[in-house]
Amino acid sequence: MKFMKLGSKPDSFQTEGDNIRYVATELATDIIFNVGDVKFYLHKFPLLSKSARLQKLVATTNDDNSDEIHIQDMPGGPAAFEICAKFCYGMTVTLNAYNVVATRCAAEYLEMYETVEKGNLIYKIEVFLNTSIFRSWKDSIIVLQTTRSLLPWSEELKVVSHCLDSIATKASIDTSKVEWSYTYNRKKLPSENGNDPQWNGLRKPQLVPNDWWVEDLCELHIDLYKRVITTIKTKGRVSGDIIGEALNAYAFRRLPGFSKGMIQNADVTKYRSLAETIMWLLPAERGSVPCSFLLRLLRASILLECGEAERRELITKIGQQLDEATVADLFIRAPAGEMTVYDVGIVQSLVEEFVTYERNTRNDLPVENEIQEIRNLGSVSDASKMKVAKLVDCYLAEIAQDPNLPHTNFVNLAEIVSSFARPSHDGLYRAIDMYLKEHPGISKSERKRICRLMDCRKLSVEACMHAVQNERLPLRVVVQVLFFEQIRATQSANGNSTPDLPGPIRALIPGGGSHGSSRSTTTNTEEDWDAVPTADDIKALKGELATLRLANGDKNGNDGAKNDAEKVAAGKMKGVLISKMFSKLWSSKDRNGEISSSDTSESPSPGGSTNAEETKSTPSRSTRHSLS
Repeated sequence: MKFMKLGSKPDSFQTEGDNIRYVATELATDIIFNVGDVKFYLHKFPLLSKSARLQKLVATTNDDNSDEIHIQDMPGGPAAFEICAKFCYGMTVTLNAYNVVATRCAAEYLEMYETVEKGNLIYKIEVFLNTSIFRSWKDSIIVLQTTRSLLPWSEELKVVSHCLDSIATKASIDTSKVEWSYTYNRKKLPSENGNDPQWNGLRKPQLVPNDWWVEDLCELHIDLYKRVITTIKTKGRVSGDIIGEALNAYAFRRLPGFSKGMIQNADVTKYRSLAETIMWLLPAERGSVPCSFLLRLLRASILLECGEAERRELITKIGQQLDEATVADLFIRAPAGEMTVYDVGIVQSLVEEFVTYERNTRNDLPVENEIQEIRNLGSVSDASKMKVAKLVDCYLAEIAQDPNLPHTNFVNLAEIVSSFARPSHDGLYRAIDMYLKEHPGISKSERKRICRLMDCRKLSVEACMHAVQNERLPLRVVVQVLFFEQIRATQSANGNSTPDLPGPIRALIPGGGSHGSSRSTTTNTEEDWDAVPTADDIKALKGELATLRLANGDKNGNDGAKNDAEKVAAGKMKGVLISKMFSKLWSSKDRNGEISSSDTSESPSPGGSTNAEETKSTPSRSTRHSLS
């Protein structure tokens, strides 16, 4: 720390109790100064020779026949006045970063100018500030911190602005030119320790981190910190990610409990202002601040009830880089009084912001861009969307365990990312299964709507094995899983060959009826498909769909070379497909006469002589072609 000594005479100020100061000399004192709650017994001559204001005050006192002067508005209080008085007596005083501003303001109040006497106190302090304090990194920070209690004097005397400029200039300098000590790692520079490293007789460059200054600025009060960061931004030489790192460090230091996602202090007003200031200082550049930090800040803003505008802006920033978040980051507690554990609505807002940002980014791509550049941008976007989709899947699996979570909240959040391509739906299946397990009382229609979120074709083998034995899934979902598993097995054995399937099963498969029939079913049939299957139902389905694989095993071979065993297998497929599992379905349709089809080969005859099983055993044109 820099310091300056003034005067040469011994310090002869004495103390009597807490509120009395006097000068121990043979000459009796002739004036009393009441500064605050302290009485100073002093001599007129040394003080009046250097202070124009005291000259005026003493003149007024003489007119009133009094030897006592009251000063209640002295900047810096009794301590600063004492330093000025000692300087007038020529006694030794030491100025440093902690007392120089108070002394400067007190000297200004006392009007200790050069016009009163050459080499006066104001002149000496200005020299000290400009040649030492403002050139020192740490001293500039200390001085700036002391200016808070000396407003508006420190502001009017330009001390604050000089400190801001000094700090911002040093923070913006190239790190290779940083030659002063810094407290980023709480160590001194090697040159300060006397062990400067040498290599081949040359000075080895000191590696200074780009964010070397962020820890030191955490010592500043929020209002001064705001002004420092704003000044640094104005200079334009510090990148947004370093500013973001500085804000991150400040929040961790100044917001108690910030790292744990909670505010551990009852002074809500104080910390609300701090959080809102940090949000206001956030860099505009996307990605300059870690998404995890933004989400912690969002959590703090909710707890502290920050302004809606600031919170909305923060949600927008998070949404733009939501692909960087983790599931743990999204666990934001629901407000008091809510039935759910976590605030699903705010997570939905974040995902919606991400979707909006991705859509706007895609629309803003210039048509003149080269194809490769557009392709690269598209791949980045696809990767980001895949990350967000997986993030939502994992989040859904966690919140699904909340027994009070409405199925609409679950479905609405999942549907936002339903169009995002991802190679596997295992995560979504896990979330759906968890929700069905924790909410056994939901209706069939609600169960059906939730299961529609999942594409059975994108389940892994392990997920399929679990799904076909899952008694919580509707029957139609189990049929889809079994069918696509058979498709996968057939394709694995015979290339791209896929088994033909009858209309009843094809109607249950997404997109399976695009070239087939369009059916209307009875309410009872729909309820059968939406019901959960029993163990016997699943066993029967496995057997029937295994027949499909057998019948199509050698489909890619020579049609003319099919042997008798293949024909037997094909005939068996036609008969077995209508098993115990489907008998209830078809008998119900036959009784009600409601089987309709755009495929004439699958429609009952006008006379009604063909029963449902006979009709459905007759293959369509495509089936006939593939089996003949």
